Amino acid sequence: MNKKSALSTLLTGFLFFLFSGLALGQQVNITAPADGKVTHLYFAAGDHIFSGDNLATVKTDQGSTIILKSGVSGTITKLSTHSYGVVRKGDILAELEPELIVIEQPTTVQTRELPSITQLIGNLFKTTGIYDIIYSQHEKDWTLGIGRVLMIGVGVLLLYLGIFRKFEPLLLIPIGYGAILSNIPLAGIAEPGGILYYIYEVGITTGIFPLLIFMGVGALTDFGPMIANPITILLGGAAQFGIFTTLLGALILTDLVPGIDFSLRDAASIGIIGGADGPTAIFLSSQLSPRLLGSIAIAAYSYMALVPIIQPPIMKWLTTKEEREIKMVQLRHVSKIEKILLPLLVLGICAALLPSAAPLIGMFMLGNLAKECGVVDRLSDTIKNSLMYSVTIFLGLGVGSKLSADKFLNMETIGILVLGMIAFGIGTASGVLLGKLLNKFSKNPINPLIGAAGVSAVPMAARVVNKIGLEANPQNHLIMHAMGANVSGVIGSAVAAGVLLALL
Repeated sequence: MNKKSALSTLLTGFLFFLFSGLALGQQVNITAPADGKVTHLYFAAGDHIFSGDNLATVKTDQGSTIILKSGVSGTITKLSTHSYGVVRKGDILAELEPELIVIEQPTTVQTRELPSITQLIGNLFKTTGIYDIIYSQHEKDWTLGIGRVLMIGVGVLLLYLGIFRKFEPLLLIPIGYGAILSNIPLAGIAEPGGILYYIYEVGITTGIFPLLIFMGVGALTDFGPMIANPITILLGGAAQFGIFTTLLGALILTDLVPGIDFSLRDAASIGIIGGADGPTAIFLSSQLSPRLLGSIAIAAYSYMALVPIIQPPIMKWLTTKEEREIKMVQLRHVSKIEKILLPLLVLGICAALLPSAAPLIGMFMLGNLAKECGVVDRLSDTIKNSLMYSVTIFLGLGVGSKLSADKFLNMETIGILVLGMIAFGIGTASGVLLGKLLNKFSKNPINPLIGAAGVSAVPMAARVVNKIGLEANPQNHLIMHAMGANVSGVIGSAVAAGVLLALL
């Protein structure tokens, strides 16, 4: 026997000895991974478990969810906890006796007497949502009881804001409806096997839906104002300052507030709210922090819808009446060839310097190129109309699936909403302050108000800038100048997301 054969025989013998040891009845303890509550148990004492099977779901005290899976096959010999039991990190939940071969024997169906009418009515009542909410409130977790009712109310509120107040209706309506569907008791619409679960997994986990939305936004975007006045690129970049400031704020909040436990990846996902770009926020959080996706998306789109309320006080506070009255030089004409070359140039720079942003930038520039080249009008119309609006429905429903009560009703959600407001405010202020600085050194006058349009809420932020400018001077039309900063902000938020993806 050569050395190689001898080594192989020795290794085989060792593995056989190892697995034989497991098969001889060595007990494996299944322990709690963190302080929290066991929300689901997928086994009972005496059950056979196969490798890869779900064992339990634990909801931590910080609000996150942990799923325990078996790494070996065997039989549960002892059960030390129960559904909705409180556990501490390291507590033994059960004992598992590993086995090389697990044998399952189907049980025979036994005949029973038919239940009485009273029992039938009682069993029927137990299948209703009312019973499940009452039972969950008293026997399980309040988030599965009254919490579901509260989240259905949140869904109705989003529908109201979208339908009657016209706040981002294209997304708030499907998000609100998705929130209602995901909180219907016993329906399991957002759980594995439900339609919202598969919409989320297929379109948002993979990042496909946000990228298709970005392509549609590109087909709706005119880069002419930005090309005619390149200095607005700086304003779009300055508005992203809120992203990185809020990232640090999320980490600080983790140390100061009990019940909040944001990781660096969570903080990055929260910070992107400051870019005021919904698809970018969804794309980044789905990659870095899926558990916070619902809260982040709601914060991002809520603050985007509230641009006309949030931004004007900040703009007026940071500028004087004389600065708001500044009239800017009329923009030059931008040729078609410039508009065609810009998407290719931006994509080339992205490919060379920041490949991690290529998915967002690439799809955005594809949509814009289809619009500007002038030879694929039918493709351009499809991208910015039927395709984008179809994807918007599923994107909203997918986000709504993450608004179930057990994921949304916690201290972390409050922290995200507060940090999102701070991010939005800092982004607006940064753009205005840079606009004031550029006005002092620029040859041509620059109205600082256009810096507020550096956030990516296209085109609402530009319209707000124009409105405030007209209030100060009825002859002061800033819409086209503001659109340059607005479009730059879209690119800036995508670049910021790419940087965070590359770092984390």
